[in-house]
Amino acid sequence: MELQEVRELIALAEEAGLAELEVAEGIGTGKKRIRIVRASPAPVERPGEAAPAAAAEPPAPKPGDVFSAPLSGTFYRSPAPGEAPFVEVGQQVSAGDTLCIVESMKMMNKVECDRAGTLAEVLVENGRPIETGTPLFRIV
Repeated sequence: MELQEVRELIALAEEAGLAELEVAEGIGTGKKRIRIVRASPAPVERPGEAAPAAAAEPPAPKPGDVFSAPLSGTFYRSPAPGEAPFVEVGQQVSAGDTLCIVESMKMMNKVECDRAGTLAEVLVENGRPIETGTPLFRIV
């Protein structure tokens, strides 16, 4: 199975709110096996961190460009527990800068900025579960 096929399956699973996707290919047989498991509403706990509280609705964004989540998962501002966030309020950001990590299906996905500007507000609390399209940052 090609990497692009796997990426497409993952994207479809995320879109459908699934937590697990298993793909197996028979060596020499050409047979493929795919297993998909639905997501549970409980947040995922990272080692060394306390479990986040129940998910709350994100605050309504203020004027400015809102940067939304490209995928569902758990939102993390820093590369690891105890480390500094990728970006801070007031910081200049450019297209391609890493803004956060979204953990989805046990994979850590760096989320990159798609525009230049100043980070005006972080709209989601660290460690919260998010959905595709959840407003994450306000960039002015």
